[in-house]
Parts: sequence; structure tokens; C-alpha cells
Amino acid sequence: MAVCARLCGVGQSRRCRRRQRHNQQDQGSDSDMDEEEGERIVGETQSVTGGAENSAAARPSVAHEAAADSASTGPPNPQSLLDLPPELLVEVFSSLPGTELPNLALVCKKIRQILNTETIWRRRCTEVLHPYRHILGLWQPDIGPYGGLLNVVVDGLFIIGWMYLPPHDPRVEDPMRRRPLFRIHMWESNKVAVECMYGHKGPHKGDIQTGKKDEFSTKCNQTDHHRMPGGRQEEFRTWLEEEWGRTLEDIFHEHMQELILMKFIYTSQYDNCLTYRRIYLPPRMPSDLLQPGLFKGTYGSHGLEIIMLSFHGPCARATKLTGDPNVPAGQLTLDVDLNRPVCLPDLEHQRSMEELSRLVLGVHEEAQREVQNPDVAPQGAASEGAVAGGAGGAGAAVLESAMEAQSESPQPASSSSSSAPSEAQPFVLPLGVMTRNEVYPRTCKICFYGTGLIAGHGFTSPERTPGLFVLFDEDHFGFIWLELKSFSLYSRLTDRLAHAYAPDMERFEAMLRNMQSWTS
Repeated sequence: MAVCARLCGVGQSRRCRRRQRHNQQDQGSDSDMDEEEGERIVGETQSVTGGAENSAAARPSVAHEAAADSASTGPPNPQSLLDLPPELLVEVFSSLPGTELPNLALVCKKIRQILNTETIWRRRCTEVLHPYRHILGLWQPDIGPYGGLLNVVVDGLFIIGWMYLPPHDPRVEDPMRRRPLFRIHMWESNKVAVECMYGHKGPHKGDIQTGKKDEFSTKCNQTDHHRMPGGRQEEFRTWLEEEWGRTLEDIFHEHMQELILMKFIYTSQYDNCLTYRRIYLPPRMPSDLLQPGLFKGTYGSHGLEIIMLSFHGPCARATKLTGDPNVPAGQLTLDVDLNRPVCLPDLEHQRSMEELSRLVLGVHEEAQREVQNPDVAPQGAASEGAVAGGAGGAGAAVLESAMEAQSESPQPASSSSSSAPSEAQPFVLPLGVMTRNEVYPRTCKICFYGTGLIAGHGFTSPERTPGLFVLFDEDHFGFIWLELKSFSLYSRLTDRLAHAYAPDMERFEAMLRNMQSWTS
């Protein structure tokens, strides 16, 4: 009790602090924890305090048991906080007001390490931020065709909503950019404050509404903080530099200038008053060609956009999380048939657009015939390496052999392994194909027939056109749009996203259907 009294600021707190400094001088650096010990403490506290997260009433019993268990290992009469077992300190620190924890972290390295225990902060969020704990995770803002990607995370005493932005076009390999849109601050026990982070004048008053399930809205109460002294022209120049990394004078393409100006006018009218809908990352299945997830891709004059790659039996699908006036966010941008591999010719013939078109259109015509006459057996290119059908047919064997090429421990060879080479094969773009990236991988694992979605302005006259899906490695793939004579390169997002994965495939597929209905 004396130790707890000193911790809470009553009793002999000064003497306790002096005794700590005296012990540290006598023991050298014994009071400091190295990284290995810090990791051990976090692991122990998570296992001991796991039940305490579910019920506040369980804390006294857990703390009592922890104290009893440590009686044989720790000092019989602890003289300072540092003499107590870590699991007991976690229980004590969890009962303090959240605003006191930063000051407590300044006492010494050991206490600071213990305060980094996730159990403490999860409990604080559950108790203090109870109305907002359900907004953690990934969300898509309703910004017309442009969409977006918001990640809501716990960061110390805040819950922060980070908007993820693609790198500047065309640097698809660069990391994602982040911009804070709002934060929820724990000012004192049982009270929180919502702040808007939009604009360049610092945090200001905001509001969050969480009425519907898997949906919430933000509102800025001081939109004057979003304005700049130079008016709309200064706001546009600042936005353009942040969004594209250049000035309008650097963009010579007139159509691209119109698209950029249109996006600024459309997105700036919201003033951070947005509605968000929950989205999930797809769970990985054993039959997936590669790890599903988020990728950055090049889309011509529209710049870089974020897509979500997922697998559905014999199909791979890429759904837009950010979009444009032609094909908006939420739409299925790529649909790849994993039962239809395409064998590339030698490098000399790969440079010919006519040769590539002949190969892909041959598979496309066969796919169209099967749609019209589903009882007719496939012929031609597909019959050489894969047969359209369920996952139990030859198509599954092609998929398995494609995965073999990326595995360190090869699986038994399949009868169709000739269609999916176990080694990387040379790759080059045909002459006349436009690309935003002159530097692209020159070897690939395997190629498949697929279709890409194109449309007129305002998502008018949408249609799926044939193309070639090219798998380079676990983190890169490309798509050649035959009709547009252009190439899109995609690179995986490497950011760690918590609270993001769908609980099961059924929930994920239901989310995809809802996404498409939002912008249809």
C-alpha cells in the first residue's frame, strides 16, 4: 500500500524518488532494461492481464494473484516501484488516469518500457474512448469517384485517422504518404475531445457521429481554419504541390491539367465533412497465387491509384479503393482468369504488339465462345496449359505450379507445369505500348488472360476489354491494356495495417458487393 501511495502522489513520494536515484547510483545500470528484457515483460503482462481486459472487476483478483506468485521470487519488502514484478506494475498503472501516464514515463527507462505494454493502452481506450473504439481499422471515404483509404489507429493518448495517399506519379515504388484528418484526445478521465486536423493552422474543433454500423461521419466546426490568406489560388497551389509534387506549369498535357483542376474543386468542397464506410483486407487462402492485399498502380493521366487484389477460386480481382471520373472507386478494375495462362514468345516476338494481340485475343475469343456455349469444351491456348472449370481441374494445377515458382520448398510437379515455368522468364513490353514507368521488371513468373474496365467520363459506357496480367514477383504485377496500348505497373503497400482483415471470406465478398453499389 505504501508503494501504491507513493505512485499516486501521496505519502513519501519525494523520499521514494530519492531512494530510486540512490539505488541507481549503487547498482549502476541495473535498473535499466535492455530490449530483450522489455520484450519478455510485454509477453508476460499480456498473458497475465488478458482476462483483465474483459472485466474491470477482475483486476483486484489478478493483481492479488500476481503479488502472491511473485512473493517467492521478488524481495519480501519492496523498497521502490522497481522492486515490484512487472505484471503487478501493469495492473497498478492501468488504474491511473490516462493523462498521468506520460509524466510517469519520465521516471526511468524500466517504467517507460512497461508503459509501452499494449494491454495498458487497450484498456484505456476501452474505458475512456468507449464510444469510438469501433472506428479502429480501415475505411473508405465517400468522396464521389475519388474514394480514398483511411486508417484509424491508437497512438499514445490519441485515436488518429490517417488518410493514406499514393506516392507522387509515377514513382510507384515510393512509400505511401500519410495525412492526419482527425484525432480524438483523452483530456482527462472519462472525457474526450474530437479535433479536426485538416488545413494548415493546427488542430481545431471537430465532431464524429457513429450512428450506423460500419459507418461514421466527421464534421469540422471551424472550417475557417482550412482557408489560406491567398484565397483559392494559394490553396490550389499548395494542394497541387502536396498531391502531385509539382506546379501547374510543370504539367504540359492539357487534358491532365483539366483532370487535376476538377479533382481539386470536387474534393475541397467537403471541408473534411465526410462519411466513411468500413472496408476489410482479404484473408489469405491456401490456393492464392500470391499474398492478397493493397497495391499502388499507374493509371495514365489520372496518376497513381490504390487497388485491392483478392482471389476468388479460379479468378484474381483488383478493386479500386481510389478512383477517377472515368472508373470510380469501388469498381472492379481488373478481372484475371487463372485458368487461362498465356505462354509468352521469345523476346523478339514479345516486342511485336501484333503478336501479343494475336495471343491474347485468341484466348479472349475462346472465353467469349464458352460464355455463349458453356457446354463446349475449351480449345486452343487454354487447352494447352489449363482447362476452364473448377478448382479441382487442370486450372488448379496451373495455379499450384505458379505458386511453386515462389516457394523455397517445391511441391510435387503437376502435369501442366510446362505452362507455368518454375524459373523467371524474360519479359519486355511491345513497341508502341505507353508506360508511366520506363524502369519495370524484365523477368516475370507467369502471365494470364484477363480483362480491364474502361469507361467514358462520368463512368459512361463501361466495358471490359482484354489484356495480359503479368506476375513479376510477390510484390509486383502489371497489366497490358490492349485497346489502350498502355501498361499499368502495380507495387505492394508495405504499411502494417492493424484491425484490417476480414473475419472470413463471406464477409469480405459482401463488402466488395457493397463497394460496387456505392458508385454504380
